[in-house]
Amino acid sequence: MTHGMMPMSSSHLMQVDSECLKAVQFIATDMDGTLTQRGLFTAELIHTLEHLARVEISVLIVTGRSAGWVSGLVHYLPVVGAIAENGGIFFPGHATPGKTEPGKTEPDNWLVPVANLATHRQQLAHIFAELKQKFPQLQESTDNRYRLTDWTFDVQGLTLSDLEQLSQHCQHRGWSITYSTVQVHIKLPQQTKAAGLLTVLAQSFPHLTPHQIVTVGDSPNDESLFDAAQFPFSVGVANLQDYRDRLLHHPTCITTAAEGAGFCELAQQLIRHKVPVQA
Repeated sequence: MTHGMMPMSSSHLMQVDSECLKAVQFIATDMDGTLTQRGLFTAELIHTLEHLARVEISVLIVTGRSAGWVSGLVHYLPVVGAIAENGGIFFPGHATPGKTEPGKTEPDNWLVPVANLATHRQQLAHIFAELKQKFPQLQESTDNRYRLTDWTFDVQGLTLSDLEQLSQHCQHRGWSITYSTVQVHIKLPQQTKAAGLLTVLAQSFPHLTPHQIVTVGDSPNDESLFDAAQFPFSVGVANLQDYRDRLLHHPTCITTAAEGAGFCELAQQLIRHKVPVQA
């Protein structure tokens, strides 16, 4: 976790060089608060995803949502796959190279080392119980039963000071936490969206260069996707500004619109640079 950092210095999306936009062939994007609008997928988003597919720009979802949710999601959206649980596990989509069964979990889809799932879940439950002793108001998230690699509880009502104390306790026990607009996640220290994405790119999309990829997010658990050393072009939807003082890594640019409308704003810019303007 990071906080007290310098204010965000990202430029506006409209200021991005056209050659940078033309190069993009792959979008790795967060879901909640980035693809959703007030918690829902809109008709505009579905249309935009379909349009991106038609101009051969692939979309990979990188979310903190549970494996159970995500394994079903990839069946219904025109995406090449999804990474669940903040870099914990990968579910290939219909168009993923070498993959034929969307949503199916094979051993090579695991992105973090979990030698024994039952033991791993017990250890996560134990650390959550310790946190709950210190903060009795913590509420386990309803989707925990569908999780494999992490443990979640509701972020609502927790202050930045609370989150820092929770983070320190987890670090002392060999774990880490991250949080989004929805949940706090207890996870392995090496489990990040960036680490999971880099593994999936190397395994399933080795032809892509860093400059052909844009990463998109809206909250602190997307921060690793804004690391310019790994992802030269990254975008924050406008609601990321709410966390501007808590981030070490800032996106290259910010959209005008918030949430899913911001993602569609980015997509429209990319599509415009893929499809020649008719005279």
